[in-house]
Amino acid sequence: MTTPQDRIIPTDLSNEMSRSYLEYAMSVIVGRALPDARDGLKPVHRRILYAMYELGLTPERPFRKCARVVGEVLGKYHPHGDTAVYDALVRMAQDFSMRDPLIAGHGNFGSVDNDPPAAMRYTECRLQTLSTNALLRDIEAETVDFADNFDGSQQEPVVLPARIPQILVNGSSGIAVGMATNIPPHNLAELIDATIALIHNPELTNQDLIKLIPGPDFPTGGQILGRSGIEDAYNTGRGSITMRGVATIETLEQRGRPDRDAIIITELPYQTNKAALIERIAELVNDKRIEGISDLRDESDRDGMRVVIELKRDAYPRVVLNNIYKQTPVQANFGANMLALVNGEPQLLILKKFLTVFLDFRVETITRRTQYELRKAEERDHLLQGLLIALENLDAVIVLIRGAADSTTAKEELIEEFGLSLVQADAILQMQLRRLTALEAEKIHAEHEELQAKITDLQDILARRERIEAIIVEELTLIRSIHATPRRTQIVHYDGEIVDTDLIANEQAIILLTEQGYIKRMPVSTFAAQQRATRGKAAAKIKEDDVVEHFLTCCDHDHVLFFSDRGVVYAVSAYHIQAASRTARGMPIVQMLPIPKDEKITSIVAVSEFSEDVFLVMLTRKGYIKKTALSAFSNIRTNGLIAISLGEGDQLRWVRLAKEEDSIILGSRLGMAIHFCANSQQLRPLGRATRGVKSMKFKSGDELISMDILPSQVTASIADAGEDEDEEILENETEELIEEDTTDQGPWILAITNGGYGKRVPISKFRLQRRAGMGVRAIKFKSPKDRLASLHVVNPGDELMIASNRGIIIRQVVDAISLQSRSATGVRVQRLDEDDAIAAVALVPPAAEGETLEAEIAEAETAEEALEVTATAEEE
Repeated sequence: MTTPQDRIIPTDLSNEMSRSYLEYAMSVIVGRALPDARDGLKPVHRRILYAMYELGLTPERPFRKCARVVGEVLGKYHPHGDTAVYDALVRMAQDFSMRDPLIAGHGNFGSVDNDPPAAMRYTECRLQTLSTNALLRDIEAETVDFADNFDGSQQEPVVLPARIPQILVNGSSGIAVGMATNIPPHNLAELIDATIALIHNPELTNQDLIKLIPGPDFPTGGQILGRSGIEDAYNTGRGSITMRGVATIETLEQRGRPDRDAIIITELPYQTNKAALIERIAELVNDKRIEGISDLRDESDRDGMRVVIELKRDAYPRVVLNNIYKQTPVQANFGANMLALVNGEPQLLILKKFLTVFLDFRVETITRRTQYELRKAEERDHLLQGLLIALENLDAVIVLIRGAADSTTAKEELIEEFGLSLVQADAILQMQLRRLTALEAEKIHAEHEELQAKITDLQDILARRERIEAIIVEELTLIRSIHATPRRTQIVHYDGEIVDTDLIANEQAIILLTEQGYIKRMPVSTFAAQQRATRGKAAAKIKEDDVVEHFLTCCDHDHVLFFSDRGVVYAVSAYHIQAASRTARGMPIVQMLPIPKDEKITSIVAVSEFSEDVFLVMLTRKGYIKKTALSAFSNIRTNGLIAISLGEGDQLRWVRLAKEEDSIILGSRLGMAIHFCANSQQLRPLGRATRGVKSMKFKSGDELISMDILPSQVTASIADAGEDEDEEILENETEELIEEDTTDQGPWILAITNGGYGKRVPISKFRLQRRAGMGVRAIKFKSPKDRLASLHVVNPGDELMIASNRGIIIRQVVDAISLQSRSATGVRVQRLDEDDAIAAVALVPPAAEGETLEAEIAEAETAEEALEVTATAEEE
């Protein structure tokens, strides 16, 4: 007799706890929380899909109650709570949780507002077409292993024979013991393209695959900011992906009340609760942590999401939106942790490893399916061979069967007499009399020949890996053609990340800013060069009381500096300015820059790079001028930077780029011009928060109207004239009209008046003077009302673009404008409407090197000339 003491086994407590906890942990990891890398499913999801398949809930069959499915899963495969099973089923039917849902739901399956689904007794479900086509097909063909269920009464699949890398299509998330997984969803078409590319070239690197799979594709759309988090996740298995909702700034027209700006949110980051988001914004407004919001409402309906955040009249939309991004889940991070089970072990996988594991599994399933089909074909052919033997010896077989005492005896005699197998003898005894006809016999012969060909083909598939890979490609292509959908999530660049400008064409562009603050960007190619004195093309849909005020040509890669009348500078990349058509009004600049309501942009400068030897020359309305190193503006804050200190009642009006050796020419409204050096003797460099020095004297009623920079080569060729001449002498200066001089190769001073007249004047006619003088006359006017609109330095072959107050733009070659003296009135350069006037003039920037070469090749009249142009470029 044993005592209780005899049944006690002495054990070290720490070892026992360690062993038991490890077993529990592995049970949770393998049997509950982590997906299998082959089919991308956890056990509960796999069991739900298989149970529905067994119940016949295919896409062409009617919906069945979810309670029926949950009961089937609980009773046969998953001995856990019904809530866990139903929650998993619901998630597979939600189009905002799964990129490509695996279950079709009928009824209330919850919402993006985190509303709970209806009880399972009310909802219905069936399988989606993708589930049957890509996950469950061929499951009866012994493609995967089956194992006993929890009580040994049923068999369940260990893995589903997935035809797509489902683990990346819909992603997965789960918390195990000591580890967790969080895999983002992706676009099916991109995954299939990358998988096919990897089949064709197994040597592809992770970076090659990233070109085909640019990033996750979330079911709720939204944006991904930057590529660094994506590349970390794909290259290391872990990365933080910054997601942002899609928000636009619109102007709401309100009957009887002034128009208001509003932020409209149409898409949210993945797994963001819309109702909780609205509540969070309301709390921040009440706590005064976000200011400028007057109303908040949810206008979402069956057509899509629309959260309206109405702003106060004095609010800056971009500032409010940035605060919403910073303090609410409209911008959130997805912590990618690419952990999955490979051969029953948890592994952190990179992008290529995911696809490699899937392809190895797919090769195995196709091999097993082919072996199954080969076995079935051989078994069927074996039967047919027995039937063919019976047909060839029909009379003897009939006599043998009729003479046998019973079926067992007949079977044994058939085997002994004709060398048949037991299966063949059974088939002969069960053969119906109708199969003895000539037609039926012919069918048996045809089926035998067909099976022989099929067996040969199946054996060839098993013998050659390339045949299996071709089948994988064919099946993937078919699924892509049926189930592929466009990408929903946009991958965008953002401030703080180095922008890969190689992906953005550096095209020539026009930037137009109106007096009321509407800005837009258009390609220079929108306007073809026209003849002098023609009307031009409409460039903007201008309001009745609005006019074009600033007009700039640049390239899309340039940084555009906006200078305000208060002496503050703001910066934005040119390609970030909204592109628009000729007839569009553009977007309010206050939506792009945090400019106060009482502040106005007075000058725009395009900068390709912030060089140390380049200066910004700034000129105010009262005539104060200064130069500051451009490098001082290389890091401009979002809310701007002080560029100049202004006196009482003064405004910053003109800003230009210049070098130390260059010279400056200023033009006044009444047609006077002064030319002086930009060197330190005349204009020493000053810091940002300084006022500057006097630039020019004016007659009564005159004011500054333009400023431009002459390059150092031209400045060196003009002798210093010394002291300023007396005003009366300058007033009485007369010069003869300059005939066209082929020896004068430019550059020239181009003067354009408000009335649409212009001329070129040799630079040598504008002698170098000391700063703060009266200058010399640059042009005489056709009419007393005409005034100087612009003074520019131009070179041979330059093209200029002239914009009128009403938004009419003309593009023409500088060479078409006559070369005249300073005292001449010029020729008509643009025909204007009666109430219109020239507002601004800008030069077309030079084309990029590659674009110039392409243009020269296009202009070549023969293939030999084109080859010569290319060869010359290569030599240079």
